[in-house]
Amino acid sequence: QVQLVASGGGSVQAGGSLRLSCAASEYTSSTFCMGWFRQAPGKEREGVATIYIYTRGSKTYYADSVKGRFTISQDNAKNTLYLQMNSLKPEDTAMYYCAARLCSYWPALRPAEYNYWGQGTQVTVSS
Repeated sequence: QVQLVASGGGSVQAGGSLRLSCAASEYTSSTFCMGWFRQAPGKEREGVATIYIYTRGSKTYYADSVKGRFTISQDNAKNTLYLQMNSLKPEDTAMYYCAARLCSYWPALRPAEYNYWGQGTQVTVSS
């Protein structure tokens, strides 16, 4: 069972940047698709970005709301997933979660499609 630990959240002003990290308990490339999700108060959890690292390369997929501002990446040597968030907006304020699923199809950004979850890390963007 994959265990995930998210970190890196904080408070920033609009236009600022943050990088979230998610440490996995085991090597996840080639087997698992990794994703970032977020949940604002009173709203449903939504997918932000997902990545799949395979033998010959990698592929990523983003929600329209973050495309061009957020970058998902993965360091295989450290078993760590990242989310670089630039040009942050107040509407990006949420609890952010990392997650993993067995990668049998692509892409997938619905929370129900993911089996393993880390604890959340809070991101607050002030105007």
